[in-house]
Amino acid sequence: MSHPLLRNTSSSYGWISIAFHWLMALAVFGLFGLGLYMVELTYYDAWYRGSLDLHKSAGVILACAWLLRLLWKLTNPRPQALGNHRWEHNVAHLAHALLYLLMLALFVTGYLISTADGRAIEVFGLFELPATLTLANQEDIAGVIHWALAWTLMAIVALHALAAIKHHWLDRDKTLIRMIKPGA
Repeated sequence: MSHPLLRNTSSSYGWISIAFHWLMALAVFGLFGLGLYMVELTYYDAWYRGSLDLHKSAGVILACAWLLRLLWKLTNPRPQALGNHRWEHNVAHLAHALLYLLMLALFVTGYLISTADGRAIEVFGLFELPATLTLANQEDIAGVIHWALAWTLMAIVALHALAAIKHHWLDRDKTLIRMIKPGA
């Protein structure tokens, strides 16, 4: 039998959901920041190669965590939404769906950028993700899309954070607290 605070209940998130949420948030912010930094580097900068390898490897690990989080989400109860406004619940569901879809699209476009030359992605020296598709201008097209998706993701994340703050300070409900502490 699992510890009762590990799994979600109808009224709160469990430690596993909370850990997935915050660790993935840190990874998304880290990858976004690293992405902004590395696109400014030139081929001759000392960390040009290292930043690319780190970004690719961390992106693959984040994609694996995303898949595990999605499976966890589908096999756990969803806590009851707080608040009385149905439109807010609908917007929250749409925002969460967009966050998941944008991350998936970022993983796909990142993969297409990284494998455009036909080489596999080496993930922290542990394993390789093979290149399976190479098309004309793949790196450039996927790069433009990846850039737009990353900024769109950050905009949705900002709205998500503002909504949590609104729930905490204006509505004075436990929406934010539930994502920090199980059983809240």
